[in-house]
Amino acid sequence: MFKVSDILKRDMDLFYDDLNSDREVSSSSSDNLLVADFTEYNPLHNGHFHCMKTAKDMFPDSLFVAVVPGLFERSGRGIPYILPREVRAEIAVSVGADIVVEGPPMGIMGSGQYSLCLCKMFQALNTDYIPRGYKPVEGIGEILNRINQGHHIASKPYKVVDKTAHETLLKGKLEEDNYVITSFSNSLSKIGFDYAGKFIFVERIEGVSGTLIRESIQKDNFDEVTGMMPPKTIEVLKREIKNDGIIYGIRDEERILNTANNYSLEELSSLNLFNEKLARNIIENGPYDDLETLEGSILHGFSSHFRQRALSILENPIPKKTVSEYIDRYPSTIRVLGYKNSDGLEKFKEKVNNENIHY
Repeated sequence: MFKVSDILKRDMDLFYDDLNSDREVSSSSSDNLLVADFTEYNPLHNGHFHCMKTAKDMFPDSLFVAVVPGLFERSGRGIPYILPREVRAEIAVSVGADIVVEGPPMGIMGSGQYSLCLCKMFQALNTDYIPRGYKPVEGIGEILNRINQGHHIASKPYKVVDKTAHETLLKGKLEEDNYVITSFSNSLSKIGFDYAGKFIFVERIEGVSGTLIRESIQKDNFDEVTGMMPPKTIEVLKREIKNDGIIYGIRDEERILNTANNYSLEELSSLNLFNEKLARNIIENGPYDDLETLEGSILHGFSSHFRQRALSILENPIPKKTVSEYIDRYPSTIRVLGYKNSDGLEKFKEKVNNENIHY
């Protein structure tokens, strides 16, 4: 059984260990092909499995590495994951991943911040190919073509631009999966990673509902979603429900309220993604006895998920200056959460551009 407060305390220690560690760059890299996929596996469903299988079928002799978000166990929406990362890694290995490594702390970062960290991880892994699921919508085909030509594509407010060709490719906003692809292109370009021909774009499959999956977990009844997930995912979910291992929606309420009620205006303003206006609003509407009242006092940000991210930051109060230093050093450490066999692990260690590997 996982106690959320213990997980968060452990992860805060790991965060500062990483912050204070220097990256040990490897002197050489092997010729082994490495396919690195980033996904939350929250939980691993047939869409994830289809993307993995497509990439593995294309490069059967490669190492398939899954980069799974780690520290603080909060999703890109700022919401607690369904399963801790070690359990998500267990499922990934059981259905085909050779190695699972810990990715950046998504829930306490802005989208641009964790995109940059992920791309720095791809670079550190000496990644040869990156599979990404996409949703086929009007205009996305040309965007994907430009990315695989190595063009610097970036999403701006209400448009997508080709910064290499100085052209606007699409007017309007992209859906989440497609937005992630352009975000990766933008971040990879910023760090000087040549990604021409490296992306494997996999069309999203239909028939998978994250909402129904979450409801099935809360009801402990998987009849409606049996065909949406690999059998191993359902097996592990049932096991974790029985063992009280589900952490979805569970927060360290005491820690959040303590930060909101006791931090000064200067301390709150200094937190990542916070500003003085938000900090002042929290202080002026406090003190708080419950999360519902606190959440109601958090101003809306640029994202519909901003309030949940703000709660995650209050739960794990790290100054924006510290997060910036962490990103600069990332990844100082590569933590392996799971692996298929020792042979694959040795090939992985020979391939990556970092000698500071923990497993």
